[in-house]
Amino acid sequence: MPSDYYQEQAAQFFQDTQAVDMRPLYQRVLPLLRPGGHIVDAGCGSGRDARYFAEQGFLVSAFDACAELVALAREYTGLNVRHCRFMDFHADSPVDAVWACASLLHVPLADLPDTFSYLAAQLTENGLIYCSFKYGEGEVPRGDRRFTDLTETGLADVLQQTPVSIRECWTTQDLRSGREKEKWLNAILEQMK
Repeated sequence: MPSDYYQEQAAQFFQDTQAVDMRPLYQRVLPLLRPGGHIVDAGCGSGRDARYFAEQGFLVSAFDACAELVALAREYTGLNVRHCRFMDFHADSPVDAVWACASLLHVPLADLPDTFSYLAAQLTENGLIYCSFKYGEGEVPRGDRRFTDLTETGLADVLQQTPVSIRECWTTQDLRSGREKEKWLNAILEQMK
């Protein structure tokens, strides 16, 4: 189970990810949102992104499936980070965006359409979902974890069964030191009109 891995490796994962400079992604997504809008950091890990969003004046809700990371993220962000999985999270009112940075990649491929549909149900009428996956195809075991890798075509196929579509898709290199050769699929999704 990925949550077991993250529970055991929480301190190291926090250290490895908390200071990664994500501004290129923020600069692509945040201008699409209204100032002070509500962002859900879904699978927030260290809380790095949630903290940045809050510092920019956004209302932020955050959650993660790993209890140890939730504790670290609460301390780091000062936010009431919730301990839950994607399908257990419920926003009190519709949100402007769901930020799922390198988190949905642990959802089995067969479960992704339902997960995207559930997250889309939390959005306002013009709400967006940002997501990222390791670039590739299929479910891939890596050590103690299993990843769902996607290409542009794979993501489009998954989304056929959901109320969201791709607004924009692009690839990036991993921003962590020593992982520059890893490629990521990034996407901004919007509700179909």
